[in-house]
Order: sequence, then C-alpha cells, then structure tokens
Amino acid sequence: MEIKKIKETCLYVSDLEQSKAFYHGKLGFKVIGEVKDRHVFFRAGASVLLCFIAEAAKKGGHLPPHFGAGELHLAFEVEQEQYTLWKQQVEGQGIEIEQEYDWGGGFLSFYFRDPDRHLLEVVMEGMWERS
Repeated sequence: MEIKKIKETCLYVSDLEQSKAFYHGKLGFKVIGEVKDRHVFFRAGASVLLCFIAEAAKKGGHLPPHFGAGELHLAFEVEQEQYTLWKQQVEGQGIEIEQEYDWGGGFLSFYFRDPDRHLLEVVMEGMWERS
C-alpha cells in the first residue's frame, strides 16, 4: 500500500476575508468553498488549501474538532519555467520575499509570509524527486 499524495492541507487564520484577499486576490487561487465565520477553501493546483478560524474548527460538529496555532509552513510547487513568473507575481503584489534558497541541482525556492505570518514557499517542480 502507498499514499498517493497529500490532497489537502490546513492553515488556521484570524480573518477569512483577509485570507481570501491574499490567497485569491493576490495569488489567484480559486475559492471552492466558504462558510461565514468558519472557513474558506482554495484550489491550489491538484491540491486544496483549507483556511479555518481555529476556534470555529475546534468546536467540531459533523466532523471531528481540530485547531492549531503558530506560524506554520507549506510549499507550493510550480513548473521550473514558471518559477520566475511566480516570484515576479508575489513581488508585484507587494509581498516581501524573505529569502530565496538554492537547493543545488538547479532547484530554487523562495519564502514569503501570508497575513497570519504562515511561512509559504514556492519550489521548483522535481526538487524532491531526486531524493
């Protein structure tokens, strides 16, 4: 047996409208689900990014409760040919790039923060296939 991929990942945010303005408005992710004062979900390529208000998700309901806090990290993979375009897109939206890193073998990534200070990374496709 083998896991095929991580289908969705979750961030806990303080303001859904602020998160929507960032992930949809600035990064261009399509909104695929939304419940006022609880969550907003985005399409991120073949994956889904879930943004929850922690206190709302902590209450549970028809699904088990979950929550978290702190500055979490996740990475978005892009085609190598689109890496520079994504970097320009992020910078063009007035988002500070904290660091760019050369992983060797021609693979680069860059780091930036969302409004809740989660550390986001854009990585070139193929980086982990060599491991």
